[in-house]
Amino acid sequence: MTYLLIVNESPYGNEKPYNALRMAMTLQTEHNADIHMFFMGDSVVCALRNQKTPDGYYNLERMIKAIIRKKGAIYLCGTCMDARGINEVSIIENSKRSTMSELCVLTEKADKVLVF
Repeated sequence: MTYLLIVNESPYGNEKPYNALRMAMTLQTEHNADIHMFFMGDSVVCALRNQKTPDGYYNLERMIKAIIRKKGAIYLCGTCMDARGINEVSIIENSKRSTMSELCVLTEKADKVLVF
């Protein structure tokens, strides 16, 4: 089954991105699901490289990399990236700058869409 998870919230300010990533990882591991995640608004910051979090605290960069390793796809709203001064060099390897048009295609193709 193909899942599209759309994330809208800023990282570390609340737990919605964390919970979206936990859900995606569980779907991959326990249900062999095909995962596509689209980050928009402040959530594009979730995909920045070189995040340093305190010991014992979750790290969204590591979680995103784990999803990518299991063939999950990570998309970032290009307009949202531009508004925050984020370029392709500063994002996690194998995450992708994307568009609203691509989000529409992903939505049409997904069996289930979850919004966080």
